[in-house]
Amino acid sequence: MSWEAARVVAAGAARPLGPLSVPLSEALGCRLAAPVTALVALPGVDVAAMDGYAVAGEGPWRVVAHVLAGGTFYPGALQAGEAVEIATGAPAPAGAEAVLPYEQADVGPPHTGPMTVPRMRSAHGVPGEVWVDGPAEPGRHIRRRGEDIAEGAVALGTGAVVTPVVLGLAAALGHDELLVRPKPRVTVLVTGDEVVQHGLPGAGRVRDAIGPFLPGLVEWAGGRVTGSVRLPDGAAPLRAALTASADVIVVCGASSKGPADHLRAVLGDLDADVLVDGVAVRPGHPQLFARLPDGALVVGLPGNPFAALAASLTLLVPILHGLAGRRGGASSRPVETSALAGTVRAHPRDTRLVPVRRTGRGAVPVGHDRPGSLWGAALAEALAVVPPGWSGDQVELIELPPGD
Repeated sequence: MSWEAARVVAAGAARPLGPLSVPLSEALGCRLAAPVTALVALPGVDVAAMDGYAVAGEGPWRVVAHVLAGGTFYPGALQAGEAVEIATGAPAPAGAEAVLPYEQADVGPPHTGPMTVPRMRSAHGVPGEVWVDGPAEPGRHIRRRGEDIAEGAVALGTGAVVTPVVLGLAAALGHDELLVRPKPRVTVLVTGDEVVQHGLPGAGRVRDAIGPFLPGLVEWAGGRVTGSVRLPDGAAPLRAALTASADVIVVCGASSKGPADHLRAVLGDLDADVLVDGVAVRPGHPQLFARLPDGALVVGLPGNPFAALAASLTLLVPILHGLAGRRGGASSRPVETSALAGTVRAHPRDTRLVPVRRTGRGAVPVGHDRPGSLWGAALAEALAVVPPGWSGDQVELIELPPGD
């Protein structure tokens, strides 16, 4: 199957997961499946926007009480000539027409001349016969109920990404949970008797270089790795592991046609529907995509690390985008194209994925792009999609997962 066709199949086979109500702590990075409405008005009552004095009528004003944020409401209504010492965020008394900030207030006993007694910031309840004067502009420094958002108003629409700021807004609007398109659950199966997880590999062994990059790539694409299992070679362990509860099962290795590659046979035993069996791309030709009878999707990656990365960007990323409800199917961003500023040899039949960096002259190949090495991809910003028989036209660039 051509590279373009494989991407289309992967995107088209992954329908968005059903909406799920999750706690705010689990919603980060998901997309809203319903609008976020204000369960409470913001602010919920009239509140002071400055530390100072809530006043009614014209000054000078007699200070009759003291109100803190979260404290007891002033029980009555302010009359003309009265003031309440008030903290930012505290409920403004009924009848308050403005807040006179401390910085503009003259505080002291009433008399005919200017007030020169140092201002008082009482924290002891009713301060007695204390008066305050100053320039209090009507309506100034009082936030009225619902001024920021009215109760019942729609704050965010369906499809918005839940960012850290969205979590804060949802909490302020009274939400403990959000209805979202959940992140697809991904189980990673690392196969191969020759693969070691730690330390220096001995003779005939290799370090696992695929398992370490998959969680970050999955998270970047909109999913989350919920399990990772190390499997020995053999059909029986693989068959048992493919019963894992997950939306997507990624099998690292076992997708080629060698004597230790059992994925095709096991998928046949399980009556899986194989949608992609090999892609005309270099690196990454021996990749697979299938659907199990229970609906779980299986992505088979080659055992060579750069080939596995190429296959992940070909099949896994579009699948995760589709399951997570991201717009655009194969990509949530507009297609980026660029000229290639460097020597690239096209393949006559297969698409090539070439690690490149962006420059003012175009995308420059970084080299070091053999299937078994991630060196070139680690130096690159993107992979250039060089079609079969390419003759120098601009090419598509596929973004690589960033480090931030």
